Amino acid sequence: MTTDLARYLTPMEDSSRWEGFEFRPGDIVINSPAKCGTTWTQMICALLVFQTPDLPAPLTSLSPWIDMLVRPRQEVWAQLAAQRHRRFIKTHIPLDGIPTDPRVTYITVGRDPRDVAISLRSHGKNLKREVIRKLIHQAAGAGEVEVDGHDDRDLLDERAYLLQWVDTDDSPYENLDSLRALIWTQSRAWVRRADPNVILLHYSDLSADLAGQMRRLAVRLGIEIDERTWPRLIEAATFQQMRERADDLAPDEQLGYLRDRERFFRSGKTGEWQRFLTAEDRAHYERRAAELAEPDLLEWLHHGAG
Repeated sequence: MTTDLARYLTPMEDSSRWEGFEFRPGDIVINSPAKCGTTWTQMICALLVFQTPDLPAPLTSLSPWIDMLVRPRQEVWAQLAAQRHRRFIKTHIPLDGIPTDPRVTYITVGRDPRDVAISLRSHGKNLKREVIRKLIHQAAGAGEVEVDGHDDRDLLDERAYLLQWVDTDDSPYENLDSLRALIWTQSRAWVRRADPNVILLHYSDLSADLAGQMRRLAVRLGIEIDERTWPRLIEAATFQQMRERADDLAPDEQLGYLRDRERFFRSGKTGEWQRFLTAEDRAHYERRAAELAEPDLLEWLHHGAG
């Protein structure tokens, strides 16, 4: 297992919470930037592991988020230690900040960065930021505190938000919410895509062929599913079905920091960014993306495997 890890510390996450974590053979780590399809992949893994749409607990309980700072680390570790099913763990930390273990499968999900930005914009407006800040403060042992829930990004329209997101040049080690950070995170998985325990999924591929992608993932994870069971599992992983079960599937750690859980599953569509960007904006994005990523990585991010 690797121990020389990069440190990612943002206002919401701390990769050091992985240090000393005891993996089990067969563990699954679902790693991708926010709004790339993490929750979708968690649901697919849950369906494959339990082989029924009737999950035994809310998705955030079945698949905890280790590096999120709203809960004490030991509480999350204890929750995972108590699990007896095959574990599938959520993270947005790049792979070089997570211990590498040959017994563990790492799944990274890609998505067109422009769609990610539009989805992030909607997600940000759906967050109770004052609740998140209080939870982080309390989890750190600081007790109650009055905090300002205001965030300047909430005042931006979609186009302005996307352009700011494209141009933000903060270090990914301190801010994982930008085009630079998204490409950095995806590149940490891209360079390991040939590893036998690293799997790359893509939002567009899941949208175009959910059944095929779920079957492919089951094979990679060594999970056998009875043919008669597949239709129910595939149906349960559709966007509409997940939206109808938002109370059990939306990622708020059962702590209530989402304003509307159903709104978390906003549309599930691709290409929505085209409604907001001018031709000049698109050219600007393409120049910026080309500065940050190699052509083959960009091709995958924009189109998937096809």
